Amino acid sequence: MTTKLAEEVARATATGRRRAKAFSGLGGAEQLPWAVIEAFDADVRGHVERDRRIEEERDRVLIAAVGLAETRPEDGAEALAAARTRLTDAIDYLEQAVLRFGIVNAQAAKRGLGDHGQRVAAHI
Repeated sequence: MTTKLAEEVARATATGRRRAKAFSGLGGAEQLPWAVIEAFDADVRGHVERDRRIEEERDRVLIAAVGLAETRPEDGAEALAAARTRLTDAIDYLEQAVLRFGIVNAQAAKRGLGDHGQRVAAHI
């Protein structure tokens, strides 16, 4: 059985993927890392028990987003595509980490996102 928090995870990571795919390499490079994890931080991070594995995957997303942000159009379409793929892969790994290791915290339980202590997703 999955929780309502699992639905939030899916929405947040979909938002991150959309922002990664929309990034053209022009303008907004400084904001890209934060834009990619904005929904995750707002809707998920504060609703799961702290877990180093989830935090490490979140850090990987930030690092990959910086990599994409630092890739310029003059580096070529292949370089931009590779950086974008690294970022979307990192977002996928973050989603899987939350679904696999995430535990619903008290704040999420109060919001009706699952039962306190319940895994975010029962079967992955």
